[in-house]
Parts: sequence; C-alpha cells; structure tokens
Amino acid sequence: MGWIRLLIRLTGFLVFLAGTCALAITLKLVDLFRRQPVDRSPWAAFCFRRACQCLGFRIRVHGQPTEAHALYVANHISWSDIPILGCITPLRFLSKAEVGNWPIIGWLARQAGTLFIQRGSGQARRIKSEISRCLNTGESVLVFPEGTTSSGLAVLPIHGFLLAAARDANTPIQPITIGYRRAHRPDPIAPFIGDDSFHTHLIRLLRQPPTQVDVVIHPAIDPARSESSNALTALIHQQISAGLKHIHAGEFEATPTGLRTAGAPGLPRLP
Repeated sequence: MGWIRLLIRLTGFLVFLAGTCALAITLKLVDLFRRQPVDRSPWAAFCFRRACQCLGFRIRVHGQPTEAHALYVANHISWSDIPILGCITPLRFLSKAEVGNWPIIGWLARQAGTLFIQRGSGQARRIKSEISRCLNTGESVLVFPEGTTSSGLAVLPIHGFLLAAARDANTPIQPITIGYRRAHRPDPIAPFIGDDSFHTHLIRLLRQPPTQVDVVIHPAIDPARSESSNALTALIHQQISAGLKHIHAGEFEATPTGLRTAGAPGLPRLP
C-alpha cells in the first residue's frame, strides 16, 4: 500500500512542480510588459496550498494573524514548515542558503522572494537590514530564530539578533507554533534534521498516510514594550514552547481540519 501511495502522490507532486515552474516563468514574462511586477502573493499562497495537498498535510489553524504586516517568528521542524505557513498568510521567508541551491525548489523559492542567509558567514547585519526594509514597505517576513530544525518535541534556544528588525521598523512580532502529529503522537517522520537529504525525506513523507499539522498563532507582541532584547527573546520562546506543549498534549485533537479558531484555549498571553 505504501508504494502505491508513493507512486500516486509522487506523480501528483511532480505535476505540481511542473505547473508551478510554468506559472513562475509566465509571471516573469508578464513582468516584461508591465511597469510594476505582478504581485506574487496570491499566486504563492495558491501554490503553497497545492503543495500541502500533494504532501498530504491536514492543517488546523488556531488563532488569527495580526491584520497589519508583522515579523513572524516560528519554531522550525522541517522544510515543509514553509508551504504550511505560506498558505495561511502572505509572507516572505528567511531561509538557509543551502535551500537556494536545491534543484527546482531553490529557483522557485527565489521567485517567491525568499531571503537567504549563509550560517556563520557574518551576514546577519545585512539580513537584518533587509528584513527591516521589507517590513517598512508593508511586507510580512517570517524567520526561524532557532537557526536550525529540531525534532519537534521542544523549542531550541532562539537567537534574538534578527528580532531587532521589528523594533527598527516599528512593526509587531507575531509568534507562531507549528507541530506535527501522527496517530495522536508527535510525528517522527516530519522532522528534517541531521544529514537527511530533501529527496529522501520527501519520499518518506509521500509513502506515509497524511499527517496532522497544528499551527498556533499567538497574540502579536509590540517589541517596543520589552525592556531588553533578552526579555523579548525569552517571552517569544515562552509562547512558542507553550503552544508546542498544548499541541502534543492533544488539546486540539477535536478541532476539525482546516478550521481557523478565534483563539487557542489556555495559551499564555504576553503583556
């Protein structure tokens, strides 16, 4: 059964990739005849939704994103976090430079406006300035402040340097928790960690039955109200960690797939 599922879903995923590439090329050609580039946001959201369908994700969203643009910060479990979060609200992503070198996927990420950073290369200041520029122009940007992916069982220590971009742009910070569940337990297949490669991880995902993904959108934070960057970092870590605990405690199991709830019960709210 697993191989039949893999064949069907892999075929669908490859067709999706081909269609997305065709769409990206079409938009680039249309730009040649326009003074202003085509807004990629609705097209990107459409493609992200189709990607999640191909990957077999059943997504439940708890809470509402801020109406204004914001700096979104989330825990990081897998490359699949990006299409999941990208289909919820328009975002530009900050990703590690290695993703930009992935065949097809890297090119598509660039077309969607993804910002890339090389870890340990001293680019953090330049990237922070670029994030501030995007926020000042009314775009929302998402960063994964842990700096790497995790097993999805706990939130790693987060780095607060890039969070200063929100303070510089006078923009709220929107914390998000993402968690993967399979058979009422933390999903051991979804995490993309260690020396795993994209194609082998993709095949493992496609072979398995659909996984449940819970996304908790916490109340937005005004960074100007925090006493220090360390205090701000600690508060964000607290919220994201609390969300992950609620997810893995099974508190959202009864929520229908695809429902956006008004709030997440019991989650701590920051001042």
